[in-house]
Amino acid sequence: MRIGGGGFVSGLVYQPNAQGLLYARTDVGGAYRWDQSSMRWTPLTDWLSAADNNLIGIDSLAIDPHDADRVYLLSGTYNDPRVGNAAVLRSTDRGAHFQRTDLPFKMGGNELGRGDGERLVVDPNDDRILFLGSRDAGLWRSDDYGAHWTRVETFPSVATSPSASAKGNWRRQAIGIVFVVFDPASGSPGKPTSALYAGVSTQETSLFRSIDGGRTWHPVSGQPVGLRPNHMVRASDGAYYLSYGDEPGPDTMHDGAVWKYEPAAQRWTDITPLPHVVGTPSGYGWGSVTVDPSNPNVVMTATFAHYTPKDELFRSTDGGRHWQEIFAHSQFDYRDPVWVREHTPHWLASLAIDPHDPDRVWFVTGYGVWMSTDMRSADHGGDVHWQFQDRGLEETVALDLISPPQGAHLVSAIGDLDGYKHDDLDVAQLQFTAPPRYANTESIDFAQSKPALMVRSGYLRKPFDPAIRAAYSEDGGAHWHAFASEPEPSGEGAGTIAVAADGSAVLWLPRDAAHAYLTHDFGKHWLTVNGLPPRARVLSDRVDAQRFYAYDGHAKQVLVSRDGGTHFQVIGGALGDRVKHGYVAWMRAAPDAAGVVYVGGQGIGLLRAHDDGSALAKLGELADVHDFGFGKSAPGSASPTVFAAGQLGDVYGLYRSTDDGAHWLRIDDDAHRYGGQRLVTGDPRVFGRVYFATSGRGVFYGDPVEAKQP
Repeated sequence: MRIGGGGFVSGLVYQPNAQGLLYARTDVGGAYRWDQSSMRWTPLTDWLSAADNNLIGIDSLAIDPHDADRVYLLSGTYNDPRVGNAAVLRSTDRGAHFQRTDLPFKMGGNELGRGDGERLVVDPNDDRILFLGSRDAGLWRSDDYGAHWTRVETFPSVATSPSASAKGNWRRQAIGIVFVVFDPASGSPGKPTSALYAGVSTQETSLFRSIDGGRTWHPVSGQPVGLRPNHMVRASDGAYYLSYGDEPGPDTMHDGAVWKYEPAAQRWTDITPLPHVVGTPSGYGWGSVTVDPSNPNVVMTATFAHYTPKDELFRSTDGGRHWQEIFAHSQFDYRDPVWVREHTPHWLASLAIDPHDPDRVWFVTGYGVWMSTDMRSADHGGDVHWQFQDRGLEETVALDLISPPQGAHLVSAIGDLDGYKHDDLDVAQLQFTAPPRYANTESIDFAQSKPALMVRSGYLRKPFDPAIRAAYSEDGGAHWHAFASEPEPSGEGAGTIAVAADGSAVLWLPRDAAHAYLTHDFGKHWLTVNGLPPRARVLSDRVDAQRFYAYDGHAKQVLVSRDGGTHFQVIGGALGDRVKHGYVAWMRAAPDAAGVVYVGGQGIGLLRAHDDGSALAKLGELADVHDFGFGKSAPGSASPTVFAAGQLGDVYGLYRSTDDGAHWLRIDDDAHRYGGQRLVTGDPRVFGRVYFATSGRGVFYGDPVEAKQP
């Protein structure tokens, strides 16, 4: 389902020996290959299964400078003890197929410093040799095309020291070695390159050089200190350009610089495009730098975290002595997708100049990629034109999905982009009409008997109006109105929200709130709800307006209210007993019967029961259900179609049942698993149509291949 871009493209790497061959890596959406002929991106990692969900974030990407068919991915989303280790994914056919080498450490494709790089590189003279800069395990080397790896024990210990880490929002994160750069002139074809550099994200001595192929390392003399390096590129004349920030990014930078290093003269030159006083923070950093492969004097760089007024892109045609600001002479095409008009380019962590066409220049942002095909017009006083190149590249994280029985077939709540009313599933839509405009919409619901009435909860990252974190729509999501007020105290996050089947009441449990709250007039008055644990998720019965439900996977409880949401009690009986022995991942109310609930989870499978806990039924042999939803009944069937993401035997996949779970049909395949499916729901108007969200590859819909759909 096309939204268009939507997430942080953390790196771009051109293949110099194949015209138009460009790769992109993302923080949570895998890797892509650009097809110049069709002007669209081909996803390369959709085959990753739910078990390998942590590999969907790409911390670095490497090409073989001589073999255009080889490409490598350093995969690992989080450096966290709760997830699996990283892996190097190796391809000899431009990413059509991969072989995998598991690593004895973790990476952080969605952690601080994810826009730095590249950490993974191929020796330009002997492509059997690769180097890998890890986050907390030092420098690693492979001599067999990435199949096996050994640690370079002689690399300086600063790479694993506390200074090579940074404080994030939730915990301190290791950043480690952020780039490795070869000097190809120090080798010859077929012989390993002897000289190479490695940069560590530290404000101490950060740049190290080896002249013996990586066996021993020494600090580069004269280098700047007090800032962290994030990128280093080599020009064809042997000069190197480095960008620096006081933080690894992308969340914040308060200071930075751009430097030029000329090894032959042992000369360092500060070439920062904007005036700055060393030792006095500028308020922003510099998070990228690149050089034209065909002209060593053409250098480009960009500010980073210069949110006020905005980030700026600079170009030099004389090796950094003079700079021109490009965005001041740029025109942006906002026609497709139309929602990008509301967004200003930021997080310009990677710039790429086409080695075969110096007019073609790319930059990444926190929401996708822009491309120009007339960059050199700026050298003669003309404007530069930019197009948002997102075709095939979808990197959004949906936080909730609904498919109402009338109006738009799908309405979504999207992380970082608020949400969308999808009137056409194949055309990128405008976001929800503001106000309110949320950074994240996290929960959305509709009234079953009045489906044009919708409610949603979200939050803002900045303290600007409107501050009310709940909104309602009376026209199917076309227009929204903030609730009249928020209950007090109401926590800090969006939490979950549900509307009664007839629209008469709205139940809201904000995240971090001590209580859930009930309103009958869209926030003019609030009632405190009794009996709900603070971490519960709330939902409404689809038929009976007096019934609401809630579940708490950690507390192993499912709950019900039969008095319009005023009081809740734990559901006991057979359902309560079964829930105590597993983890509740999702709970939904039956679409066609009052007082009937479905519960899915790990160690539970998929269960159906009355809301007093009796008449428990297990829907087939499906196990470890991550999510499920309902769709239109099959022709001749009285039962709603059930879609579920879960385990059947030894195969995890997306399944469909038209007979209450007696039989399950797998409807995905091994090439299209997207790191697992989540937020699964069906369409109540189109038999067989399923919608599901992924962890970073956007939202998909599918129809049976044999069906002719409207």
